[in-house]
Amino acid sequence: MEDLTRIIAAIDQGDSQAAETLLPMVYSELRRLAAVKLGDERIDHTLPPTALVHEAYLRLCRSSPQGYRDRRHFLAAAAIAMRRVLVDAARAKRTRKRGGDLNRVEMVDPIGDRCDDRMLALDEALARFAEIDPFKARIVELRFFAGLSVDQTAEILGVSSSSVDRGWSYARAWLQAELPES
Repeated sequence: MEDLTRIIAAIDQGDSQAAETLLPMVYSELRRLAAVKLGDERIDHTLPPTALVHEAYLRLCRSSPQGYRDRRHFLAAAAIAMRRVLVDAARAKRTRKRGGDLNRVEMVDPIGDRCDDRMLALDEALARFAEIDPFKARIVELRFFAGLSVDQTAEILGVSSSSVDRGWSYARAWLQAELPES
């Protein structure tokens, strides 16, 4: 744990070799997170877990230093990066479907289209919710996208577990009311 914290601090200070050291330390956990995220997607999703891990990791390394406090904080950020990768993939597919990639001929996949549309609808609803209540939106990101427990989420946010539990219940109800029926 101390090594991870030291490596994260080195990355924050601009040490490019530290980023190469970090991936092997967290790869199995990132792969588990990716499998969980893709488990919610259709079976024939074009983005395999390995590609999702690598793309999310690259985004984390390219972004400005985040000052990750510890392993959980880093993994929470990785889960959010994975969410962004999945949303970007769904948007790209929607663009192609609407004629943005005229060289391509695809058969219509009604199940896959529903999954992409659900991911985009969730992302849009969560963005609206973040404008209303950023704290509860962060709970959704950590619980749903990072797969963290109530206690882990409370630790990262620096609040009590009961606060997270109440926020999670409210957020789920709000999102359920906002999301279209699938």
